[in-house]
Amino acid sequence: MAIVHVFLALLAGFAAVLVFDLGLRALSARLVPSLAREDQTPGVTESIVQLGGSFVAGGLGGYLTAQLARGNPLVHVLVLALIILLMAALGSMQERGKRPVWFLLAQVALAPVGVMAGGILQLRIAGFF
Repeated sequence: MAIVHVFLALLAGFAAVLVFDLGLRALSARLVPSLAREDQTPGVTESIVQLGGSFVAGGLGGYLTAQLARGNPLVHVLVLALIILLMAALGSMQERGKRPVWFLLAQVALAPVGVMAGGILQLRIAGFF
């Protein structure tokens, strides 16, 4: 039963990252139509907003995973950060040539850092640190 709880904590964190990030991207594409166009590369400001959203989405997922995890929540957060790192790397490989390299590298780095920040924030609130 413990493995099911671990899986559910990771699934909830991953779902939170995915839903928040996709929702933010849809909202920003609606508010800034240049983000939705495939033939045009978004500007620096739009890219920074997307990176900030990815960081916040990662933080939300890390916070939720640490909240739901039993036992050692930091290990759960690290596993989620690794999963998000792999997913971000795969996504960046698909966008190669469509976006600047600095954006792709930052996208791969910021979401897992956000997961760790959210997890550590929850652990500080819970009194672990």
